[in-house]
Amino acid sequence: MSPMFVPGPVDVAPVVLAAQAKPMMPHRSKDFEEIFRRTAEKAQKLFYTQYRVFQGTSSGSGMQEAGVRNFVQEQVLSCVNGAFADRWNKCAIANGKKADRLEVPWGQAITPEMLADAIKKKSYEAVTIVHNETSTGVENPVKELAKVVHELSPDTLILVDAVSSLGGTKIEMDAWGIDFLLTSSQKCLALPPGLSLAAASDRAMKKAETVANRGWYFDLVLMEKHRLKDSTPMTPVMPLIFALDVQLDRILEEGLDNRFARHAAMAKRTQNWAVAHGMDPLAPEPYRSKTVSTIKNTKGLDIAALNKFLLTKGMRIANGYGDLKDKTFRIAHMGEITMSDVDSLLANMEEFMG
Repeated sequence: MSPMFVPGPVDVAPVVLAAQAKPMMPHRSKDFEEIFRRTAEKAQKLFYTQYRVFQGTSSGSGMQEAGVRNFVQEQVLSCVNGAFADRWNKCAIANGKKADRLEVPWGQAITPEMLADAIKKKSYEAVTIVHNETSTGVENPVKELAKVVHELSPDTLILVDAVSSLGGTKIEMDAWGIDFLLTSSQKCLALPPGLSLAAASDRAMKKAETVANRGWYFDLVLMEKHRLKDSTPMTPVMPLIFALDVQLDRILEEGLDNRFARHAAMAKRTQNWAVAHGMDPLAPEPYRSKTVSTIKNTKGLDIAALNKFLLTKGMRIANGYGDLKDKTFRIAHMGEITMSDVDSLLANMEEFMG
């Protein structure tokens, strides 16, 4: 398996890919319901939650939409510090919500002080926060942000996108008081794309029952009725559920603390290397992601040429995202990537740079 250092889709282990070839079965059968229940129970360990975990047939963006459709009737505050936080804000507006923006420049984090100032000025039904901004390599301090919300506006729900971090760093949903925590399959979980996972607290689900126009496909109240019977309202993406069953076993066998330590060590190695070569990470020290490093391209590297060279070595990295294209490059160190993979990548990059 040639390592890809891109922030999704990522490499998938052969045994996990093979699991998708399991013969089909009726999705209303007891056989499938047992698998569906098993994956949900194992996912609870990854989310550090006692609450239900939904398994949706969509990308993580689908669960972003589910969050605003189910938990917000009108007023939501969007914390925006990158492309995917911006997407969630636009998603809220597209669904008819009044979505205010608490915004900082790309590369900066949302701080508790900023959030405190915003929620003191106005009451919101929910706050949306991207934990790990894939576009910038910034990890927002969600634990501290959640604490501020609970202290100053306890009725406000806390909705968190952890698409590029859950499974790569510890996020304690219940202990931190997160109400809705979402992720998708193709990043730290190291599965093919197309599956989303989201856990919702009891108080969030009670709120959803009062919200009008939740839609149908992403109606979590409807999904909950079926989930209680180990099922879904519509046909689920069964091959990815089969793969999830196998991959969660592999993740739990590695040990969550071991897995998180591996990701943190790879991030430190990558970021220290970049600094040593005169290319600082875009994110300031306290807020650097443990799963994807966005590096300032201060040497003016030709990223397309670099990737063409890396492909001859069986690997690739990602260019900067959006307006950061060519101004930065991104090295993802998540999922199946190991420290030896990172060492090989950095050696090859040094060879390219001369």
